[in-house]
Amino acid sequence: MDSRTGGYDQVDSWNEVLLIYRSALKEINTKLEILNDEFQHVHRYNPIEHIKSRIKTSESIVKKLKKKGYESTIENMVEYVDDIAGIRIICSFTSDIYHIAEMLANQNDIKVLEIKDYIKNPKASGYKSYHMLVTVPIFLSDKRIEAKVEIQIRTVAMDFWASLEHKIHYKFEGNAPSHIQEELVDCAHMVSDLDTKMQSLNEEVQSLIDEG
Repeated sequence: MDSRTGGYDQVDSWNEVLLIYRSALKEINTKLEILNDEFQHVHRYNPIEHIKSRIKTSESIVKKLKKKGYESTIENMVEYVDDIAGIRIICSFTSDIYHIAEMLANQNDIKVLEIKDYIKNPKASGYKSYHMLVTVPIFLSDKRIEAKVEIQIRTVAMDFWASLEHKIHYKFEGNAPSHIQEELVDCAHMVSDLDTKMQSLNEEVQSLIDEG
């Protein structure tokens, strides 16, 4: 069993696994709501536009394990599939992404396992987002379990692009015509420029308010 998580040796049913991952999503969602409320109280500004969460389907989990060459067992699922529980946080500005990531990382009971910054280092396709793989403790009646949650943080513009790219990827089964892929990369550059301009505009507005 991966040392990054624990307690699953006592879990012997798919339903209990789902309970644990759903509980993990609730824990992270509650933390985000509290941080957003605090930010509103202190700065009179909400960095989070909205939050989406989901549990990966059993079919997707089995497919991923098969692709990695593992049998479909609870132990393999917990150890080798990191995105069973996923949360996507949508922000207005790029700076919000790093603020939220820092606030989450500073939570005493959250352990950051991995960070992938596709904003500073976009994928070749143009994809931009900030990914965190974390664990959060789940306290059941007779045990404590560290549950993994994948967190994606992106701006509204990044999310709009990613949504379209995802649809195109599945429509063409990962083999979209080259001219469409090139158009997507061009759009990603436009999205990046838009985020930069919106960030700059917001900072100018805030500066004028502070001076007033």
